[in-house]
Amino acid sequence: MKYDVKLELENRVEEYSFGAVAKQANGTAWVKSGDTVILATVVIDETEIVKDDFLPLTVQYIEKSYAAGKIPGGFFKRETKPSDFETLTSRIVDRSLRPLFPKGFGYPTQITIMVFSADKESDLQVLALNAASAALYVSDIDINTSVGGVRAAKIEGALVLNPTLSQLKNSTLDLYLSGTKSDLLMIEMRSVGGEKIQMSDMLLDPMLDPTMAPLMLSSHTSNAISEEELIEVFEKTQTALFAMNTHYEEAFAPYKKQTQAIEYKAHSINEVMVEYVRNVHMPDIKSAMNQMAKSERSTALRQLRKKIMLEQEAWDELELKDAIEKVKKEQVRGQILNERVRADGRSLKEIRPISISTNVLPKAHASCLFTRGQTQALVILTMGGAKDGQMFENLTDEGTQNENFMVHYNFPGFSVGEASPIMGTKRRELGHGNLAKRALEPIVNLSGQTIRLVSEILESNGSSSMATVCGGYMALKAADIDTSDTIAGIAMGMVSEGDKYAILSDIMGLEDHDGDMDFKVTGSKDGITAMQMDIKLGGISLDVLKEALYQAKEGRAHIIDIMLEAQKSIEFNDGVLPSTDFFHIDPSFIGDIIGQAGKTIREIIEKFEVAIDIDKKDGKVKVTGKNKLGVEGARKHIEGIVSTPKQAKIKYEVGQKYEGSVKKIVEFGAFIELPDGTDGLLHISKISEKRVEKISDIFKEGDKVTVEILEFKGNKISLGLV
Repeated sequence: MKYDVKLELENRVEEYSFGAVAKQANGTAWVKSGDTVILATVVIDETEIVKDDFLPLTVQYIEKSYAAGKIPGGFFKRETKPSDFETLTSRIVDRSLRPLFPKGFGYPTQITIMVFSADKESDLQVLALNAASAALYVSDIDINTSVGGVRAAKIEGALVLNPTLSQLKNSTLDLYLSGTKSDLLMIEMRSVGGEKIQMSDMLLDPMLDPTMAPLMLSSHTSNAISEEELIEVFEKTQTALFAMNTHYEEAFAPYKKQTQAIEYKAHSINEVMVEYVRNVHMPDIKSAMNQMAKSERSTALRQLRKKIMLEQEAWDELELKDAIEKVKKEQVRGQILNERVRADGRSLKEIRPISISTNVLPKAHASCLFTRGQTQALVILTMGGAKDGQMFENLTDEGTQNENFMVHYNFPGFSVGEASPIMGTKRRELGHGNLAKRALEPIVNLSGQTIRLVSEILESNGSSSMATVCGGYMALKAADIDTSDTIAGIAMGMVSEGDKYAILSDIMGLEDHDGDMDFKVTGSKDGITAMQMDIKLGGISLDVLKEALYQAKEGRAHIIDIMLEAQKSIEFNDGVLPSTDFFHIDPSFIGDIIGQAGKTIREIIEKFEVAIDIDKKDGKVKVTGKNKLGVEGARKHIEGIVSTPKQAKIKYEVGQKYEGSVKKIVEFGAFIELPDGTDGLLHISKISEKRVEKISDIFKEGDKVTVEILEFKGNKISLGLV
């Protein structure tokens, strides 16, 4: 392959070929970085134009197993539905490129990104966006701005831009930022929890019990990043991002196709209708705005439209609908900018009323009903063992991985008053669940468990994903899960006209729809664990972003105070809640706890219905059970064994005689427990001069017998009957 452009960027080299393949597409870019090869294509359907005020853009990021020398696992040896990673990557590209399209562009547009070759160190999400942007830039669509993606990591306190995947694994920060050479467009960010420390020499034979497997304990901190530190990262990342886009546009310009003539959607508003609505029906508009639920507001606006149609029978109802929408939007934005008051009467920083109820579901392990204004999330937690995790395999992974902390988000139509069937998981649902997972994962100590959080959105009027974060944290506490910090989430918005702007805390659906920014921030009182930002204006300045971050911190602190108060009244579902306990014992007693061939520990496991892991090296014990009572009983039993004084070991010699007890009968003899607890074998041939058919005809377990030390075979003692 001949490459037209070679660019040396921050920690990465990218090579581009334009027009060598997929020549019938409106725009193509074949990109190589390291051993990774990606093809991005852009195609528009010129046979139809969508009339609605909506950009019909579809982005598909597709990975092929052959790119990493693999054959798809499972029964079907052909790639089927997109993986979560593919879906989330498609969303990142879509959200970054959508703001570039000119207003009125109504042709269905398909951007396809295919990974043909993938090395183990390439950041496929960054390369996917860069390839798609290059294909769009050189296409015959009238778009003359490039978009680039940069990932930032913090490794041992140092900022690293465009890290390799190996470097990213050791980072406490994962920040993905996209933008043009003048504006930020999208942010995805997460902090990463503390280093994992593996317990060494997990010592019980796994054959004794299938649940006894090595586990991971965490010396866990949330690593939430402060606003000040994050702003510093933004500044440095933005500088690199803007420089990169300047290089792109200069290098790609010679390969740009001639722009084709495109018919844009004519979307004119009937100003006569607008003036009539303003002058005659403004009280009705304000009344409809006060109907905060989407369904109620839509009903009020529809009734207003019907009312006006009775007054003006010759008018076109669709034109009137647009006019009413324009007046409503003007009123929402104007009231915020000029009066600093929102449609529901709140101040710009005011948070809606919050109520929290925990463990409302008696048979679930834990649950929380979190309500903020007219947004309500029922978050349910289920605990399992390490083997209950979700298996997955990314293209760049060596093998199959396990996801042991899962957040699943569901958004049924009834939550916004829509009569729509519940179908499969949509991209938006997957993205919101992923955001909540990134928010909470840094603070959770899994301790060898699997945790699944499911958020059922029961009502939505703004930022159900942030309700999922708050409800998810409370569900963790309602399950008595160890966390390193208290985490809440808040959705921020912005309205701007010219030089005037207003930043809004805890936005509702109306402000999201008619505003210019959707900025979700999660974290503790001290720092941020996850973030997601989308800009509708085409970009945002760093100064405005700073202000939004600090205002979000103030809002989070308010929400966290309410959550901490609710945490005091949690009552656990003790009858169904699994429990885990950690404690230490003297390692010299481990043999007593395990017992002969694992008999003692099996008895504990069966009696108390628990799983037990012990570290032979330092005596760490982990007990996990279906309920707290069983775990407490097992711990007391183990501590009873440990607290029993050990007898001093006797130095045995051949010819000495001792009284012992029959501990276990086997076909070839009996194991005799000697005075200090040492076991010896009384072979069947040493019991009588006559042949003995069944040892159980002579002894039973617990019988007292006098035996003589005959010989030592390694660590084993051979006994004879006296």
